[in-house]
Amino acid sequence: MKKAVCILSGGMDSTLASYIAKNEGYEIIAVHFNYGQRTEKRELKAFRDICKDLNIKEKYEIDIPFFVQIGASALTDKNIDVPVDGIETGVPITYVPFRNGIFLSIATAIAEKENANALYIGVVEEDSSGYPDCTDEFIKSINYTINTGTKNTTNIEIKTPLVHLLKSEIVLKAMQLNVPLELTWSCYKEEEEACGVCDSCRLRLNGFEKANSKDKIPYKVK
Repeated sequence: MKKAVCILSGGMDSTLASYIAKNEGYEIIAVHFNYGQRTEKRELKAFRDICKDLNIKEKYEIDIPFFVQIGASALTDKNIDVPVDGIETGVPITYVPFRNGIFLSIATAIAEKENANALYIGVVEEDSSGYPDCTDEFIKSINYTINTGTKNTTNIEIKTPLVHLLKSEIVLKAMQLNVPLELTWSCYKEEEEACGVCDSCRLRLNGFEKANSKDKIPYKVK
């Protein structure tokens, strides 16, 4: 059976990408990163719940402590407040420096070890928060690089099935595939009830609203 490594944060985008991989006939190897993010424990719970629902046998939980050491992001530095007013311009302070590049590099090593030929990541370009490592251009570039830097017998395709979708389209696609979005977690700030006001919560709630659907996870503010 063909294998795919899925980078699975526990958020709705990476979760949908993983269900798409399963729907396309791949045996999934799930990879999750604990990198000192504010909602690390809640995201890990989401990852484990989703792996159980997908009946994933092979999974990796990778710790990357250095993101906390370098700081520079509101997600990993408790001295930087997570924005809640939705008026940031440019690359937001929640951007974690080159996070997806590092994630993809580690996932590539796992894919090469596991003889997987696909690597799924739930990046979204058009309706994302403006992160430079979520673009189609970046993914194409790093896909070339990883195949240049691996064995001649290794041929990995990075698949980004959501990259050009809007959040509402992601919600609709998830509903179509019976993805349990109530198991996912998107909030940047809170682990018990989603804050409802950070950029990630705003994007998620807006996606559900435009899809004429109700988000089942608990919120402090809606």
